[in-house]
Amino acid sequence: MRPFTFDGYDPEGFYDEIITASGHARPGSEVLVNCINDLPPGELKVRQEAIDKALLRMGITFTVYGDEHGTEKIFPFDIVPRVVQAFEWAHIEAGLKQRIQALNLFIDDIYHDQTIVREGILPREILEKAKSFRRQCIGLNPPKGIWCHITGTDLIRHSDGAIYVLEDNLRCPSGVSYVLQNRSVMKRSFPQIFAASKVRPVIDYPSHLYETLSWLSPEDVPDPTIVVLTPGIYNSAYYEHSFLAQQMGVELVEGQDLVVQDDKVFMRTTEGFQRVHVIYRRIDDDFMDPKAFRKDSMLGVPGLMEAYRRGNVALANAPGTGVADDKVIYAYVPDMIRYYLNDEPKIPNVPTYICDREEDRKYVLSHLSELVVKAANEAGGYGMLVGPHSTIEEQQKFAHLIEADPRNYIAQPTLSLSRVPTLVDEHFEGRHVDLRPYILYGEKVWVLPGGLTRVALKKGSLVVNSSQGGGSKDTWVISGHGEELSDLDKVL
Repeated sequence: MRPFTFDGYDPEGFYDEIITASGHARPGSEVLVNCINDLPPGELKVRQEAIDKALLRMGITFTVYGDEHGTEKIFPFDIVPRVVQAFEWAHIEAGLKQRIQALNLFIDDIYHDQTIVREGILPREILEKAKSFRRQCIGLNPPKGIWCHITGTDLIRHSDGAIYVLEDNLRCPSGVSYVLQNRSVMKRSFPQIFAASKVRPVIDYPSHLYETLSWLSPEDVPDPTIVVLTPGIYNSAYYEHSFLAQQMGVELVEGQDLVVQDDKVFMRTTEGFQRVHVIYRRIDDDFMDPKAFRKDSMLGVPGLMEAYRRGNVALANAPGTGVADDKVIYAYVPDMIRYYLNDEPKIPNVPTYICDREEDRKYVLSHLSELVVKAANEAGGYGMLVGPHSTIEEQQKFAHLIEADPRNYIAQPTLSLSRVPTLVDEHFEGRHVDLRPYILYGEKVWVLPGGLTRVALKKGSLVVNSSQGGGSKDTWVISGHGEELSDLDKVL
């Protein structure tokens, strides 16, 4: 096997996003595979090292709390991208638009008439025990009737080739800054491949985000004041908060920089108070306003919720949207699509057992060694049991947890996540991946072409989260035949 080539690469029975089971490049990946195979020996490693140094200079980090070796970590990046064909992306995009429209209708419903509960589609106890169901939001009417303006939905591909929704992230979805920076360094490393493959751009995400936020302004002003509200420099996603603020050309603020007077929000400046119309908040509901949520919060803005309720400021995302992040509520999204849209889901959920149901719970408890068990409101790969990789002691622990609080757990079959070739020493090995596309819901719904491909860098691991040893890859959506690339597309 020649080093740094795909010669002899073995998908090992998994669905591989780049190489078929017979060893050939998948449609859309031919230019990439041929280019890498034609590189001089050692050149790919040189380019990977150059990318690593570039990302380090950019300061692209995330925070792992409680790590004995320090909290700041560089997010690992692998040079081999994931490639998505145009026709497949069209299907994904349509499915995501359908899903976010249903979720927005669901959130609006549960904070108003709760018809989905009254008609028996979603059990009342499931809703009322949802950790992020905010009673403070009952009767709330967000600007333009939209609750979930920015969403990151996690997708996986199973060995059957089908795409499934793994989970929804509506509170404060993160990771899009990695998408933009990954593309930046890849464009410099493989400029000729981008032109030949007609890779769709991601560079315009900040402008789309700015347009979405501007459209939400509760007052008809030509140039609304928009700010990004961050918990501060110690937050795990602070790099992204500052990056997006800089890219949009808006102020990055902390709670102490804002003040509410006469139910309107103002920003402290050297020239006095400046009215704020839209807040892109990267702070959880609990800490947003000590008058409405946690009284001990030092991160939020006292009175912000009342200003929002009175329609004097827009918040993205709206408070209360986190109810849809609940993994038990996730199991009902296909029913939401049927109920609110009178349509069948274009992208299915992963089959899910709800431990609050007695029959499901019995099955889960007797098959823990085969299933993936998840807590309803954990993230980052925490609160999870991967049955086939677990010990008897771990299975017993989760059995006790499920029996003590069945509402807090779901279980799913252990799926064979698709893989992408990943550079390991001087050769390629398959590593499992998922995909997080980003959806913006403003005057219209827009989906970023591609998204964040997260990769489980540990051999055999299915956990792609950065806090659990995962990394990322660039995601290339290939333009279809006959599609012309605009000047912006050519810049990428």
